[in-house]
Parts: sequence; C-alpha cells; structure tokens
Amino acid sequence: MADVKFQALDEADLGILSAQVQDAIVRVGDIAFLPRERRFALVANRYDWMAANVSKDKSTGQRRAAGLRFETVRRAQVSGFDPKAGNAVLVLLTVGFEATDSPAGWITLQFAAGAAIRLEVEYIEAELKDLGAVWATPNRPEHPLAGIEPAAKPPQNDGTAD
Repeated sequence: MADVKFQALDEADLGILSAQVQDAIVRVGDIAFLPRERRFALVANRYDWMAANVSKDKSTGQRRAAGLRFETVRRAQVSGFDPKAGNAVLVLLTVGFEATDSPAGWITLQFAAGAAIRLEVEYIEAELKDLGAVWATPNRPEHPLAGIEPAAKPPQNDGTAD
C-alpha cells in the first residue's frame, strides 16, 4: 500500500483520521507540545487497517511509522499517564472533537486504560503522514466486548390490551 497522508480541517475529516490511527502504539517520549509554535505532535506505530481490510491473509497485518500533528493548539492537558515516563507505551483508540466556541474546541486523543490528551485548539488543523517504515505483524488488534451484557429485549406487543 502507498504511504498515507491525511489532512483534517473539520470534524468529519478528523473522524477519517481517527480511523487511520485506531490502535496506534505511541511511546510517551515521542509526544511533544510546542507552545511557541502552537503545535502538538507525536510519532506512532499505526496498524494499517486499510491494508488489513483488503488483504486475503488475515493472519498477518502491518504497522507503519507515522507522524500525527495538530496546529493552532492553545494548550495541552494529559490525564491517566505520566508525561515524563518516556518509555511508557500508550495505545491510541480514537481522536474526537468537542466544539466550544466554533470553530474553537477541544481535540481529545483517547488511549486505552483511560489515558487521554486534550488539546484546546482555535480550529481543527491536523495531519497524519506515514514516515516510510513498514513491518509485518501477526498481532491484529481486537476489541472484544467481554463483560458487556447485551441489552434486554424490548417487550413484545402481542396485540392484546392489558
């Protein structure tokens, strides 16, 4: 597959970008907030879901080194992990947006185990770019629904009145 380069300029674009970085592995030391440049960036090993979905061989997938950056960042907040733990590893689940005073708002990077990064932005301007390195992995990310009870069936109306 060709290298990916996505730009997100609105909430819909951000949803597409989020799908591309789902299950990306991020080393805390590869995360940076540059307040003077109003930029937040990270390097991740993203699982290539596009390649996995077109491949007939489901026993192997691939990961790619990728850069993810956000512009117009006023401030960054972290929760659920120590930003000084450089070798700690996070698994990125989703990237979302909550408008405050449109087009301004909060971009949230939600990681496994409850960790998160919130970015206050003037408007959405993000880019995801593959950095070239690609390698095979036999580990396909899974999201089992273990422990989640199915919703109760709604009562059936048999046509009789109570």
